[in-house]
Amino acid sequence: MNKDHVLITGASSGIGLALAREFAQHGHPLVIVAPIASELRDVATELGRSFGVNVRTITKDFESTTAADEIFAELAADRIPIEILVNNAGLGQRGKFWETPLERDIAMLRVNIEAVVRLTKAFLPVMVKRGHGRILNTASIAGFEPGPTLAVYHATKAFILSFTEAIATELEDTPVSVTALCPGPVDTDFFAKAEMIDTQVFQRGNLEAPVEVAKAAYAALMAGERVIVPGGVNKVMAFSRRLLPESTQAKMNEKLYKETDPADRKRERGDMAANKQGDPR
Repeated sequence: MNKDHVLITGASSGIGLALAREFAQHGHPLVIVAPIASELRDVATELGRSFGVNVRTITKDFESTTAADEIFAELAADRIPIEILVNNAGLGQRGKFWETPLERDIAMLRVNIEAVVRLTKAFLPVMVKRGHGRILNTASIAGFEPGPTLAVYHATKAFILSFTEAIATELEDTPVSVTALCPGPVDTDFFAKAEMIDTQVFQRGNLEAPVEVAKAAYAALMAGERVIVPGGVNKVMAFSRRLLPESTQAKMNEKLYKETDPADRKRERGDMAANKQGDPR
């Protein structure tokens, strides 16, 4: 059984839940974090029963600027070492920037960026001093390009991608590694929460199942890769769009985020998950 303790944020659904299952399957003891205690308890019970691993839950909302420090202090007080940190929690919101609530933009900055910086600042020095550790940051192929009507979300993921690649270079002479996970569209509740179920990207896009993303992420993390873009189509897209003018990239994404005609709306949240055994809906 793998003894490396793993801390996973946003672990109660979507990619975070799939990652928790993937780590549990490999025998890692887990600390899972999310805002709703009842959801965390259900996940912990399922993982413990299915994989026989120890699962600790911490209920925190990363819109609070003190959440990261509180998590670090709690685990330090109980002498629970975190050898693998998975910064996965994230928020999105579709809409023209001047029409969306400022409070939602600030929430995205706090959850998608500030929480990642704070948790990394807390746990990375310990990993370097110990001479062992890994960090996985969930970015997105959105981090490679601007996204009209998802302007703040794309910007946060660009930050995470750049942040991860820079730290990976700083860590080259240490045994510690940092990996950026850059999935394309994934069939999770992100789309419902971001009011995007009716968009072109969800209804017609090349959606991935969370379980496949989690498997690719785990393999890349353990291999010490800097960036992992799951899926052949997404790899081609990420590479090719780096060659296009940003104005062209922006126009392409603007079309993806437009609503489809009601007659063409056939997908529902969880359709991809239903085709993958054991995948989180």
